[in-house]
Amino acid sequence: MHDLQVKRALISAFHKEGLDSICRLLHQLQVEIYSTGGTQQFIQQLQIPCQSVETLTGYPSILGGRVKTLHPAVFGGILARRNHPDDEQQIKDYHLTLFDLVIVDLYPFEETVATTQDESAIIEKIDIGGVSLIRAAAKNFADVAVVASRQEYDQLLQWLASQQGVIRYDQRKWLAARAFAHCTHYDMAITRYFERFADTGFFFAEAAPVYSLRYGENPHQSARFFGKLHQLFDQLHGKALSYNNLVDIDAACQLIAEFQETTFAIIKHTNACGIASRDTVYDAWKAALQGDPESAFGGILITNAPVDEATAASMHEIFFEVCIAPDFTAGALEILSKKKNRILLKQKATIQSGSSFKTILNGILQQQTDQLNFQQWQEMTRPLTPQEQADLSFANLVCKHLKSNAIALVKNKQLIGKGCGQTSRVDALRQAIEKARQFGFDLHGAVMASDAFFPFDDCVRLAHEVGITAVIHPGGSIRDEDSIRFCREHQMGMVITGTRHFLH
Repeated sequence: MHDLQVKRALISAFHKEGLDSICRLLHQLQVEIYSTGGTQQFIQQLQIPCQSVETLTGYPSILGGRVKTLHPAVFGGILARRNHPDDEQQIKDYHLTLFDLVIVDLYPFEETVATTQDESAIIEKIDIGGVSLIRAAAKNFADVAVVASRQEYDQLLQWLASQQGVIRYDQRKWLAARAFAHCTHYDMAITRYFERFADTGFFFAEAAPVYSLRYGENPHQSARFFGKLHQLFDQLHGKALSYNNLVDIDAACQLIAEFQETTFAIIKHTNACGIASRDTVYDAWKAALQGDPESAFGGILITNAPVDEATAASMHEIFFEVCIAPDFTAGALEILSKKKNRILLKQKATIQSGSSFKTILNGILQQQTDQLNFQQWQEMTRPLTPQEQADLSFANLVCKHLKSNAIALVKNKQLIGKGCGQTSRVDALRQAIEKARQFGFDLHGAVMASDAFFPFDDCVRLAHEVGITAVIHPGGSIRDEDSIRFCREHQMGMVITGTRHFLH
């Protein structure tokens, strides 16, 4: 566990940003530098001596640059164990040149995949030699320091400058951990690309960058977020996002993505407590708030239309944690920014995820994201009015995003009552009816959506009693006919979609 005085370094970097400061400091510390190709030219242009790896291997860069460092003379100098008798003898026998520091910046595979569909270009950006150098140096961290990313450049500079070219054992071990993590991330990106063509049978998930959160669901739980939030949002104002904020924001974005018309939704604990579609964002906001103004307190607001000044002024009257919109006018931003902690997010992109994951027991569940909506429903009783058709379609989308068992009551494309997270379907309906009555809604002419089939006819009977005229559900119960018969006898509209939307 000795301190390491850096005397010789091997550098191979695709991106050269930040590398000049390291090379200058190494030169000041009289460190001998070896490199390859473009990196060697870059270092020499800084007027810093740099030897070619070819002087060790006796081979030029071959196969279009695919093979430069893959040679025992290079890897022997990295993997050789100091103070190991057999290794020391072979170092002498094979005249190995030992390296104390290895710096690598890998080919930009992810960036290439993001910018082209040219398979040959993508394949050429799979780094072979660089990853091998990193893994070799990280394995031998007892005798070699490895820097596997530009993210570690500043830390390396600080250590080299403050410790006169010495890197301690614990620092090398830290660098090795970071190096293996970078290799893992790099390999995961390559695997995700190839998973388009074959199911690998392994679980892979995005693992970087990492955001440290204040705490988890509760203050005594630590938490982090792994992902690239900057690709989805620009945060225009407010405090740092919390764990619970992120969970609700995800639910809000999933819900609003279902709607093409101007729509406003209010989310609380991942469930919609208000949502409405209208001609203007102001009217959609007012209608969404009207659905449950009590639960809206402290909620997450989201819309698929730019927020204007009039809407912002009305929103500013209540307390809410987060507002998400595709844009905010200058006046709206000025009003909403008056609360220093209020989080304002400009959504730049929709969530593109084909899979969802959940940790359970001692493993992970993976499933396809529920992106399916019915293609065509089946009318089981009487013809529907145009308003019923519009409301049933709206209600079905809302109900899809409520926790099961779920019921959504809708009238004029406005959620007026909802029941969610109940252990029986009829209890979810009772909850929805009570919510509607609590805020003075007239249920006559409303429609009802259910996330799963009706196991008995009790739900349609209760819906009829309060004035609901049409229902939508997936069907599939052995007793579907009981509910169909009741609706037919009482002139209630019923449609069956064949698509269930459980959400737990």
